[in-house]
Amino acid sequence: MIGNTIVAAPDHLRDSLRKMTRMQLIRTLAAGRPDMGGCREMETACRTALRSLAGRHLGLQDEVCDLDAMITSIVDERAPDRVARNSIGDGSAARLLVTAGENPERSKSEAGFASLCGVGPVPAPSGRTDRHRRNRGGDRAANSALHIVAIGRLRCAAPRIPASARRIAGGRSKLEAIRCLKRSIAREVFNLIRSRYREINQARISA
Repeated sequence: MIGNTIVAAPDHLRDSLRKMTRMQLIRTLAAGRPDMGGCREMETACRTALRSLAGRHLGLQDEVCDLDAMITSIVDERAPDRVARNSIGDGSAARLLVTAGENPERSKSEAGFASLCGVGPVPAPSGRTDRHRRNRGGDRAANSALHIVAIGRLRCAAPRIPASARRIAGGRSKLEAIRCLKRSIAREVFNLIRSRYREINQARISA
C-alpha cells in the first residue's frame, strides 16, 4: 500500500522519497507532520495517508518482534538442541513443536510423526518399478517447515555430499530427493522432541 500510494503521489513528493532505503522511508513517513489546513490538496492528502500507513507498519513490526521474542523463549526452553541443528530456525522449530503437541508420546514411532507431518512415503508401484509418491495428508504447516529446513540444508556448503545429492546422482529426481531428505529430518526432529520431553518430565517428577 505504501508503494502504491507513493507511485500515485505528486512528482515533488515522489522524488523526495525515491532514494531512501526501506526503513528510512518508513521512519521518515511516520515522523511526518502534514499541514492539515491544506487537507484538500493532493500532496497533503498523500502525506497524511503515508504517515498513517507508516505508523501501522511500525506498530505491526514491534508486535512481530515481541511475538518472535516470545517464540524464541519457548523454543529455547522446549527444544534447545533442535535450533542448534543445521538449518532449523526458531520458526520451523516452533511449528514442529505445535504439531507434536504437549504429548509427543501419542506418535508411537518416528514413522507416525512423519505421517503426522505429511512426509511419510506412500507406496505407488508401477509394474516392476517400486516407487513412492508424495503424501498429501498431514499437517501442511509442519510439512512446509520441514521443506524449508531441507532446502536450507541443500544450500549449505558441507564438506561431504549430502545423502539427497547421492540420491539425485542415483537416478532419482530432485523432488524425490527432497522428499527423502524431509523424511530424514522428521526422524531427527522426532527423536529430539521425545528426548527433551523425557528430560522435562523427569525434572518434574524429581521436583
